[in-house]
Amino acid sequence: MVQSQLKEALDTLKDTGVRITPQRHAILEYLINSMSHPTADEIYKALEGKFPNMSVATVYNNLRVFREVGLVKELTYGDASSRFDFVTSQHYHVICDRCGKIVDFHYPGLDEVEHLASHVTGFNVGHHRMEIYGICPECSAKENH
Repeated sequence: MVQSQLKEALDTLKDTGVRITPQRHAILEYLINSMSHPTADEIYKALEGKFPNMSVATVYNNLRVFREVGLVKELTYGDASSRFDFVTSQHYHVICDRCGKIVDFHYPGLDEVEHLASHVTGFNVGHHRMEIYGICPECSAKENH
């Protein structure tokens, strides 16, 4: 699954004329494998051993390229650093109020919300975003001790 996602993403980059550098390949692979919605800093720290010449700016620039071609979503929540999410099927995020952890939550029934919003308001709805906030199990466990 991951390999086919990576191949599709690399093909998308090639089709849009983006050169595939070893750093781009590694950043993309890290994002696909990561379930933690990493920040640019986290990606940099994870890959700096493999690419000693890579800077945080390189990571940011590549994430911007990926975002522009539609492979990555930039998630901004309040004043925290942006987190990056490899674009898979439509999904929502559950966010911990304490530690900021983000977990994917799939719920297909919400697609009809766009149709209803369009019908009620007359808007030509392009997309929607929903976030659910609470306290993750790890933070809950810490509070109860």
